[in-house]
Amino acid sequence: MSDRSSMLAQPLRAPSAVRIAVHLLLLVLGAVVGAAGALVQAAWFPGGLLLALLGAAGLFLGAARATGGRAGAAVSAGGWLIAVILLTTSRPEGDFVFAAGAGSYLFLLGGMAVAVMCATLVQVRQPGGADVRLGK
Repeated sequence: MSDRSSMLAQPLRAPSAVRIAVHLLLLVLGAVVGAAGALVQAAWFPGGLLLALLGAAGLFLGAARATGGRAGAAVSAGGWLIAVILLTTSRPEGDFVFAAGAGSYLFLLGGMAVAVMCATLVQVRQPGGADVRLGK
């Protein structure tokens, strides 16, 4: 047993202002990519759908790698999801962005699947030290 206590037993530290600013920026970028993808996916089907999903995947994976953890992907995916959900609602005038078609459903479900994949594919940093390895 080591003299260092478990990471779970450590008190929570407040996040820094830079980390909060980065996550807010990722939230806004997620919303922008979601809105742009909603407009592009129907315009040039099926190329627009692939472009929208690749743009979302690039943002989610890049955000996760840039922040060094799953939080970046989750925050940017949250912004994407908020924008897409707000764009699915129809207005009183009858206007809407998403038509009832296969491309719209593929964009919605595919974007959520891409967000989950990018959030789970990120390698989470392991704590350092000799006591981390078993058998030593």
